[in-house]
Amino acid sequence: MSRPILVVMAFDQALPSGLFGVADMLSLASLSHHHSPDMHSTITEPLPAPIWQPKVVTASLNGSDIVDGHGRAFKPDCAIADIDQCQGVIIPGFIPCANSLPPHSLTDKRSQDWLVHQHHNGALLGGSCSGGFVLGEAGLLNNKRCTTTWWLHYELKKRFPKADAAWGSCLVQDGNIITGGGPLSWVDICLRMIRILGGNDAANRTADFAVVDHNSRSQDRYIPQGHLMSADPFLVAAENEIRQNLHLPLSTVDLASALAVSERTLNRRLKLITGEAPKAFMDRVRIDMAKTLLHTTNKRIKVISLESGYADETVFRRLFRKRVGMSPSEYRNWQDQRAPS
Repeated sequence: MSRPILVVMAFDQALPSGLFGVADMLSLASLSHHHSPDMHSTITEPLPAPIWQPKVVTASLNGSDIVDGHGRAFKPDCAIADIDQCQGVIIPGFIPCANSLPPHSLTDKRSQDWLVHQHHNGALLGGSCSGGFVLGEAGLLNNKRCTTTWWLHYELKKRFPKADAAWGSCLVQDGNIITGGGPLSWVDICLRMIRILGGNDAANRTADFAVVDHNSRSQDRYIPQGHLMSADPFLVAAENEIRQNLHLPLSTVDLASALAVSERTLNRRLKLITGEAPKAFMDRVRIDMAKTLLHTTNKRIKVISLESGYADETVFRRLFRKRVGMSPSEYRNWQDQRAPS
């Protein structure tokens, strides 16, 4: 039986770590097998079979060398047309252009058709960070829940309006489409593919041996405060209204009235800009304020809860953990550890 194949698509401007890293991850998966306690048993029994060991192939659009995002030549193994069927495709992110956005027209019709063909054949397709834009150009994000890094969220929605983009998620899977948030999210995508194709044991041992976290996280803890306010004037007005009325039980009806729009228009515009319903948007603004207070003051959690608009501290703590992926105290400690000594 032939070895399963994972394809890493190689494009100009690609992040070099994504081109080389997947093969490294799978090599570590193989190496972890040899360090398994089962391999050192003194009992005379058949050795366990090696964990899932696919062949990792790098492929460019036509088999030619590409120039990675740091200007170095990279020689792929083959052209994508040389691969009729595979089990998974990983697309690394790109070094941004001068405007901080990924290049336009990353693919041509041949590569788009190839991706659609692999998808129809059941392959897992993973787009890391801006690599997800390649899937968007092939139409594979249409009506699919997906994500990208926080600073490209609105660009993704602009280029691919039919995509159901999730704000701030580190990893999203919808069917056979997997998208990751950060530039190094190819690690998360690779582990997810190993888990699906090779099983939990293979994924867990790979993660442990590579010393990486295999739990899903949120990007919210990393997003600079005020980032969303610079994205759209309507958001500026909406955020200001929420921040100035924390002492009031502000409802979505109240917010719509303050912005001189109907509740339906408020819902539609926030969904279009942020992908969130008004209540979720209001909660995120308040949690964003709480993050600032946790980072810049020594106020007690209870006080920060009140000043962020939550009279019930338990509700605040539960919502904070859900959105940020850690408790308020853990977030404060995390920020303290990041501060220069």
